[in-house]
Amino acid sequence: MEKNFKRTTVTAALPYANGPVHIGHLAGVYVPADIYVRYLRLKRRDVIFIGGSDEHGVPVTIRAKKEGCTPQDVVDRYHALIKRSFEEFGISFDIYSRTTSETHHKLASDFFRKLYDNNKFVELESEQFYDEQEHQFLTDRNIMGECPRCHAQGAYGDQCEKCGSTLSPDELINPVNKLTGNKLVKRPTNHWYLPLNDYQQWLEKWILEEHKEWRPNVYGQCKSWLDNGLKPRAVTRDLDWGIPVPVEGAEGKVLYVWFDAPIGYISNTKELLPDSWEKWWKDPETRLIHFIGKDNIVFHCIVFPSMLKAEGSYILPDNVPSNEFLNLEGDKISTSRNWAVWLNEYLVDFPGKQDVLRYVLTANAPETKDNDFTWSDFQARNNNELVAIYGNFVNRALQLTKKYFDGAVPPCGELSDYDRQTLGEFAEVKAKVENLLENFCFRDAQKEVMNLARIGNKYLADTEPWKLAKTDMARVGTILNLSLQLVANLSIAFEPFLPFSSAKLRRMLNIQEIEWDRLGSTDLLAVGHQLEAPQLLFEKIEDSAIDAQMQRLADIKKANEAANFQAAPIKPTIAFDDFEKLDIRVGRVLECEAVPKMKKLLKFKIDDGINGRTIVSGIAQHYKPEELVGKEVLFIANLAPRQFKNGLVSEGMILSAEDFDGSLAVTSLLREVKPGSEVK
Repeated sequence: MEKNFKRTTVTAALPYANGPVHIGHLAGVYVPADIYVRYLRLKRRDVIFIGGSDEHGVPVTIRAKKEGCTPQDVVDRYHALIKRSFEEFGISFDIYSRTTSETHHKLASDFFRKLYDNNKFVELESEQFYDEQEHQFLTDRNIMGECPRCHAQGAYGDQCEKCGSTLSPDELINPVNKLTGNKLVKRPTNHWYLPLNDYQQWLEKWILEEHKEWRPNVYGQCKSWLDNGLKPRAVTRDLDWGIPVPVEGAEGKVLYVWFDAPIGYISNTKELLPDSWEKWWKDPETRLIHFIGKDNIVFHCIVFPSMLKAEGSYILPDNVPSNEFLNLEGDKISTSRNWAVWLNEYLVDFPGKQDVLRYVLTANAPETKDNDFTWSDFQARNNNELVAIYGNFVNRALQLTKKYFDGAVPPCGELSDYDRQTLGEFAEVKAKVENLLENFCFRDAQKEVMNLARIGNKYLADTEPWKLAKTDMARVGTILNLSLQLVANLSIAFEPFLPFSSAKLRRMLNIQEIEWDRLGSTDLLAVGHQLEAPQLLFEKIEDSAIDAQMQRLADIKKANEAANFQAAPIKPTIAFDDFEKLDIRVGRVLECEAVPKMKKLLKFKIDDGINGRTIVSGIAQHYKPEELVGKEVLFIANLAPRQFKNGLVSEGMILSAEDFDGSLAVTSLLREVKPGSEVK
């Protein structure tokens, strides 16, 4: 529900500057935030859109050590890449700055100092893992060991990525420094904590009673945390990368990134508006909206508001429309596994198709539950909706106007009942879209806008002006005038969702940007107004482009499986005498053929150096018969014969190795030996 605020401050979660951004980031935070801001601007409301890179914290230091460079080198590179990606996708920040800026360092430091001076923190001692060789305390993500649940090696101090269990470093078996492999010891260290428990009652009233309109996933997660009882949370940590704690005796300590990062919204606003920033953060007539992913709900709804409450002069968020996660082809997006669609790579593979991705991500927006991005759905929505409905309507309306009226808007004559019915359906949509956008229901809002294009497309198909052109040009003019008015309306309605396409459409219509309040009008284009040459608004995406993306993902999955492959445990020890009972020999494949009605089996004729033999092996799914003819293989010669249901008898077993992906590789020799040679 719209409230009576003079202005709106919109923030979008600060991405870590330790890698590029992917479609999960776009779908979860930045596209919905941009849709909302563009809508407010079209409504001529006073709004600013604040973004920036989160450049402190452990992920940055980990990447820097891996790459052998400084943390500043890392954040400089990725801040520039992320900022460029956002610009290219039309994420229309008023400012996109960074937490390494001088403005941010001073503001965050002053914020901490004010809370410190007002006794808002408690100082506590705890034991944490320490690397004596590196002379540093380690964060959870820098600690690695054996998972206590599934016993996989390489589990992190906060999570096992193999079984998905949430962990603490104390639970790991044989914890070590992830980067060096050094064993760890426990040492005491002192830190300052924000006592969230002091804000428990206030948060319960503010969230659970006063903000029941928040999305169920946001409200529910907050309630769960509050029901479990809040505890003090550290605001400093032992690290050499970050904002130094501005307290005497705190050398070697920096502000914890979760405390530092949200202050970035404020410092970036100050950088944008050095003389008037406070009205956007301290005036009660300003509405504050945070767009975030679900992994940031607690920080933006419980922790950051508690910080602001403790400071005392700031407004609190009015809404936090958090999205759930977007999966990729049924699997969780993972930067460490490279299982993602990176924005910078997408623009190379699909140049000029930013709006296609924006459209698909909004259509599948994970607003209340996790959702899935698939390349087949991406192609289908482009070809069947953007091209076949929206693009088709626009193209036909403009092409017919060019053909019959030299590209000038024709006069509108008397309206038929069907004309009025169509305009009535069109007019009803505006209120629906506005209500949905005001309540952060972007997926349904875009669906309603696409319905406008469906109405227009159906109107042209039903009235068939190309047939009437032979007998009634006045009627053709009326139909095309109304169609062009609908097209102009679509340039407004789709502007928040598809800004590049709307700009292209306005160029074809030869008009400037139109205010949102004109949506639904039937006089947006004057009679005689000259249109520009029509162009295709969207292009069909061919199967080959999708096949290339699917092959890329298949290659990534195979590489991940290879990287995570763990050899099966060694079987129980046997005596040497038992091994000697096996007669393993070299055989040359004379013939090889598939076994009818037995998909897994190949039948071999083997030269075993004696009388020859037949061996049946279940490797038909891994080799074509002709690939094996003439090859030397290893086989067990003294295995008891095995008879199959079809009467075939196998006189031995060909040895194969099973790879990480389940594929079988027949064993072979480095140099040729005589058939029948024994393996010793």
